[in-house]
Amino acid sequence: MNFKKIGVIGGGTMGQGIAEMLAAKGLDVMLVEKTPERLDYSYEMIETSLDKQLEKWAITQAEKKLILSRIQKVTHFAELSSCDMVIETITEDLEAKKSVFNQLDQVCPSHIILASNTSTLSLTELASSTMYPERVIGMHFIYPVAKVDLVEIVRGLKTSDATFEDTKSFVDEIVEKKGVMIYESPGFVTSRLICLLINEAMHVLQEGVASPQDIDDAMRIGYQFQYGPLEMADRFGLDSVQAALERMFREYGELKYRPSTILKKMVRAGHLGMKSGEGFFKYDKDGDRA
Repeated sequence: MNFKKIGVIGGGTMGQGIAEMLAAKGLDVMLVEKTPERLDYSYEMIETSLDKQLEKWAITQAEKKLILSRIQKVTHFAELSSCDMVIETITEDLEAKKSVFNQLDQVCPSHIILASNTSTLSLTELASSTMYPERVIGMHFIYPVAKVDLVEIVRGLKTSDATFEDTKSFVDEIVEKKGVMIYESPGFVTSRLICLLINEAMHVLQEGVASPQDIDDAMRIGYQFQYGPLEMADRFGLDSVQAALERMFREYGELKYRPSTILKKMVRAGHLGMKSGEGFFKYDKDGDRA
C-alpha cells in the first residue's frame, strides 16, 4: 500500500508527537480536534516543539516551515476520506474511541486502515463498532514519539493479515521504527510492564524510602532511563496511568495492578502531571520541568 496522507485524530501530547513525526518523514497529515481552539493549541505546541529543535540546530528554519506546511488542521471527520490511514489518539476512554471508529467507518472507504494508539484497550472491542473490523489495528507509539524507535502493532481478533502486513511495512519502512507484533492482551507489553514500575515507584515514595527526585535519579542514571518513573508518569498523565492500572486490575484481578493511594490522591487533587502543570514535579506551559 502506498501511504502518502495520514489522518491523526486527537491533538494531545501523543497526537502532537505523531503528527510532527509523520510530517517530518515527508507525509501529509490531517490533524483533527473537537474545536478550532483546541486544534490551534495543538498546532502551536507542534510549532513550539520545532522551535526547540531549531534552537539546538537540530533542524533549519526551512525544515520547520516544510514540516508545518504538511500539517493540515481539520475539524470534520468527513475530510479524512482521502487519507491512506487514520490514527486515533484520543483519551483512553473505550466508549469515546468506539464512537470515533464508528464515525470513521461511515466516512472512510473500506481499504483505509483504521489504527488506534491505545495503550490498554481491546482492539477487538474497538473494531466491533465498525462494519469492517478486519481493517482495525493497534499502533501504540511510545512517548516521546520522535525519540523512541518502537511501535507496538496490536492485532485484534479479526484484524486481517493484509492489514497487519501493510501496517508493519508502514512502521518499518516509512516511519522507520521497529514494529513488534502483539496479540491483544490488557496493557500489551510496554504499558503492562512500565505501569507496574511506575506504581512501585509510587509505593516507594509513599513509604518514605526516598524523595521523588532521588527515586527518579536512581532509575534514570542507574538504568539509563530517559525519564525516571515519576516524571514518566507526569508526562503520560497521572489520570491516564491510573486508568490503565485500574483497567489491568479489573482484567487480571491481581493486586500488583491496584493503583497506589498517592496516585489516586493526586488525580483527585487535579495534579495530573505535565498537562496540568503539576504532578510529582512542576512544568511550564511548554512542558519543560519548571
